[in-house]
Amino acid sequence: MATTSNTSGRKTTPARKTTGRKTTRSASNRRSTRTTRSTRTAARARTTSTTPTTPLAQAGQIAERAVLVPVGASLLVRDNLVSTIQGLATKYSSRTSVQHEIRRYERRGTTARNRFERQVKRTRTRFERQLRQRRSLIERTIKQNRRRVEREVKSVRKDLTKQSGQLGSRVERMVSDAQSLITR
Repeated sequence: MATTSNTSGRKTTPARKTTGRKTTRSASNRRSTRTTRSTRTAARARTTSTTPTTPLAQAGQIAERAVLVPVGASLLVRDNLVSTIQGLATKYSSRTSVQHEIRRYERRGTTARNRFERQVKRTRTRFERQLRQRRSLIERTIKQNRRRVEREVKSVRKDLTKQSGQLGSRVERMVSDAQSLITR
């Protein structure tokens, strides 16, 4: 590929084929392109300047981070501990504030106990209600089954008495028929 040079001594890229129309860029457009490229290059240089380029610099950065991270974490823990102790010191600085906090804890404990007792009572009541319902259902079922069995037994007894009566009359008839045959 051949490159052409323009009057400023800068090399340009070869001309591209277009579809029937020729595009030209004005001088001001070329200048703005040049400034944006230089801006991008400078920005890249700035962002890459913080990353070490040599392995020795990279190792140094890793060692530095290995020291700074625990130091920073311990400082945060110390700050949190100091603020917690200061908060407790202001909260419990006088006898009245300590008594106020104790009463607050007592109220909270009483509330928790009452809530627990209500929950136990509700559970016990629900259990007893279910137990009563099941007991009454079983008793009702037993009564129904007893009545049904008694009806069936009564019906069978009635049928047996009826059939035994018929059987007895048949036997008597047969005996009388046999006696009459014997006597003849």
